[in-house]
Amino acid sequence: MSFHGDLAAVLRGREFRKLFGTRIVSQLGDGVYQVALASYVFFNPEQHTTAPEVAVAFAVLLLPFSVVGPFAGVLIDRWSRRQVLLNSALLKAVLAVATALLVAVGSDGAPFLLAALVLLSINRFFLAGLSAALPHVVPREKLVMANAVTPTCGTFATFLGAGLGAGLRLLAGDGALGTSVIMVGAAALFLGAAVVTLTLGRGQLGPDLASAPDEVRAAVRNVAYGLIAGAQHIWRRPPARYGLATIAAHRFGFGLSTLVTLLLYNNTFTGGGVAGLAGFSVAMAASGAGFFVAAMATPWATERISKERWIAVLCGFGAGCLVAFALPFSVALFPVAGFALGVVSQGIKISVDTMIHHHVDDAFRGRVFSCYDMVFNAAFVAAAAVAALTVPPSGVAPILVLAMSLGYAVLCVCWLVRARGVDRAVTPSTTATVT
Repeated sequence: MSFHGDLAAVLRGREFRKLFGTRIVSQLGDGVYQVALASYVFFNPEQHTTAPEVAVAFAVLLLPFSVVGPFAGVLIDRWSRRQVLLNSALLKAVLAVATALLVAVGSDGAPFLLAALVLLSINRFFLAGLSAALPHVVPREKLVMANAVTPTCGTFATFLGAGLGAGLRLLAGDGALGTSVIMVGAAALFLGAAVVTLTLGRGQLGPDLASAPDEVRAAVRNVAYGLIAGAQHIWRRPPARYGLATIAAHRFGFGLSTLVTLLLYNNTFTGGGVAGLAGFSVAMAASGAGFFVAAMATPWATERISKERWIAVLCGFGAGCLVAFALPFSVALFPVAGFALGVVSQGIKISVDTMIHHHVDDAFRGRVFSCYDMVFNAAFVAAAAVAALTVPPSGVAPILVLAMSLGYAVLCVCWLVRARGVDRAVTPSTTATVT
């Protein structure tokens, strides 16, 4: 059945429509709020953004995914999921209003960042609660359909909310007052999501709440132990270990390039504000196109060469493109560099994900990918911290770009050596089989 057919099939369920409506309205609000946050922190026309400010903002945006994410599932298996959704939506609305007021009075320091951090952390519980509640409103035979269509629709709602936020920005203006208006608009949508949640029964979404509080603490401890066990499992399997190390190194480089790109479009290529946001969006769209190309090219390439050699090719490609397209710091060439790094990023990720699936025991995969997600986001935040100390406000940092290119070149050589080792290990067994 097609995507639209699957969506129509699950939407026939009355209770599913209520949960689905909660997701759509809330993720619309997420998109609106993210535009307000990005435009205020990164593209504020009243001040030029510096690398340390961007680094702190990236930490606020990404650390909730690294720190809160692994524990969210444990807690929503102990709390009423309807109440998790309701209280999360209400708290997000309150915090959105709080950040709007802080922006309006010109307070963009620690209280503002703390409020935004808490809001984004709460959103992890909200999204996890939606996923855990789904089997309670969808028949078993339609669960696969529901799992296929609801996250996609939620992502589309977030993009639609971003467009709505951009429209509010044009109406309300570039200044602090305009940002406050957008944040209040997001708060209204979060409040709307809470209202929709009230159409569901308090115990309708589960779980069994008979567990004692001691069991909650034990479950949280088990998450931490599980992450340690996952890391140990990765370390004992060289292909997975090398793959995760490569992901960390690449995400570090990708984080540096993202911060440099943001500063260039905000402080050098444009005067910031709407023009800076538009230019940065073009560069990110080019990177997204690179992701799409890599998604098509990687299966084709890995049918013809090993994944190790393909990763080496991608790293070599990234090293060359950084020198050719990023080092001139040209407004015309920078989107090309973004496209190239998009290809490298997604190609490496697909290859490493496949290697981990092949070399990690099934019983450890959940814990391994929790470690993976934490490394994925933490490396990006670490890159932002390094960039805060090394990148000027203009974003023009030729030494940094050369260092990134050298880093990809080193990865290229390491994976070529690894590929030769794998080839030598495979050849004798292949020959013996033929004989």
